[in-house]
Amino acid sequence: MNEIKAFLTDNLSGFSPKAIPGFIFSFIVCAVLAFILGKFYVKYGNSLSNRKSFARNFIVLAITTMFIISVVKSSLALSLGLVGALSIVRFRAAIKEPEELTYLFLTIAIGLGCGAGLTVLTLIAFLGFITVIWFVNRSQKSVESQNLYLTISSNQPQAIDLKNIVEMLKKHCSSIKLKRTDETPAAIEASFFVEFDDFEKLEQAKTDLKSIHSSISITFMDNTRDF
Repeated sequence: MNEIKAFLTDNLSGFSPKAIPGFIFSFIVCAVLAFILGKFYVKYGNSLSNRKSFARNFIVLAITTMFIISVVKSSLALSLGLVGALSIVRFRAAIKEPEELTYLFLTIAIGLGCGAGLTVLTLIAFLGFITVIWFVNRSQKSVESQNLYLTISSNQPQAIDLKNIVEMLKKHCSSIKLKRTDETPAAIEASFFVEFDDFEKLEQAKTDLKSIHSSISITFMDNTRDF
């Protein structure tokens, strides 16, 4: 019995029942803000990866960060222990673009603010973040709506000449940039970032590309919106 009492005393020494309502409030706010941030990332992000799948991690990351900060903020020993643990554990994430890292930092910032007890300040800052993201998106909307990712592939690489494809695209595109090319003895694939002034020129470019060889497969993708 004494052992149980000592155990409870040690584990609850830094715990106050009065802190429970504040913790629950911060937890809910943290989850809601991370959810909203995920929706904004899906709608306004420009990453080529699956944004919906990536955004699902925001809530878990935010509330986990909040819980860790809530636990260690009142104990120097736990803070030092966290630093030691992070120096041992290596987190690996497939971050392909700076935009993904930016949104991860925003998610972690939400968790840090709520965990530190600065929930109201975090909410105000979050509204500022969202306003900036929305404003930037609106100011660039007319440009983004014309941008497409073009992928050209064929299982007969000997019949495809990238130089000819580029010259053909220049006739119809107002902007063209080769992003990636993969070529093997059995196949070839090239990805471009292209911009068209209107839909008619896109159709003309597609018709000309298909006339090069019957084996060519063409994909146009506007990945700036998911809904």
